[in-house]
Amino acid sequence: MTISDYFRYIFFPNLGITLKNIGDHISIFGFEIKFYGIAITVGFILAYVLVTREAKRTNQDTEIYLDFMLILVIPVILGARLYYILFRLDEYIVKGNLKETLLGMINIRNGGLAIYGGVIAGVLTGIIFCKKKKINIWQLADTAAFGLLIGQIIGRFGNFFNREAFGEYTNSLFAMGIPLDYYRNEGSINGLIADGVISDAMLNNTQMINGVECITVHPTFLYELMWNLMLLIFLYIYRKHKKFTGEFALMYVAGYGLGRSIIEGFRTDSLMLGSTGIRISQLVGISCFVIAGAVLIYRYIKLAKENKTVITEDK
Repeated sequence: MTISDYFRYIFFPNLGITLKNIGDHISIFGFEIKFYGIAITVGFILAYVLVTREAKRTNQDTEIYLDFMLILVIPVILGARLYYILFRLDEYIVKGNLKETLLGMINIRNGGLAIYGGVIAGVLTGIIFCKKKKINIWQLADTAAFGLLIGQIIGRFGNFFNREAFGEYTNSLFAMGIPLDYYRNEGSINGLIADGVISDAMLNNTQMINGVECITVHPTFLYELMWNLMLLIFLYIYRKHKKFTGEFALMYVAGYGLGRSIIEGFRTDSLMLGSTGIRISQLVGISCFVIAGAVLIYRYIKLAKENKTVITEDK
């Protein structure tokens, strides 16, 4: 087996799965189109499909969501990129070269988007949009929750193709084997080792899989994909039991925050809060879970009291 044969392989050795020739782009007339970008595009399209279906089910004007999605694309991508850059400024600033700095910041073809930044930008855009259109922000947020989840699910496939957003060394059932020669071929291995993304634990526990030297890691992007899929399925099952406007949005914020705060603990490429050692995404995720969860509980208690009062008055 030659280098050209195996450096594109991805293994799940403990599941007996070998995926061959997994590239990170396609070439059309000599122009490279990254699968990361394709995943984001497909995510937006499927998000629109799910959102409009939910809007129809709840007797909303679907044209509003078409307008919103068209307006949303650029702010979400900018927000996700700016959030990512904000916590990794040192990686993008090229001293004495403003042009290279700016080009590096706007180049998202190799990844570098943070979902929380996209969500924050989306919320701000939604608030402005709803005020101008004079529609209920919570109703829009409930409907958009379905689109957000499918967009995140599809978007995580971009991480798979880029061999990024993985976790620490593991030999567990779902361990993913990535050939070290993939990063050597990309010329990124030294930087990833220096940044701790490829950790000492990974390098000290490399495995020969089908004659290929691999690091075996937690596929955290897959964990998050599956978590979001379960959350989406739950919302679909629960939606006929909706109790108040804003419930789905709060469930999404609390559910995603809980899952992300747990999964983030496995990753080696987390955005950190300065030198504190605190993972930004864990901090934000826990905050989202606590705040949204508290609001949900408050609303459920309030509804229970109101229903009790109504029953008492009827008697």
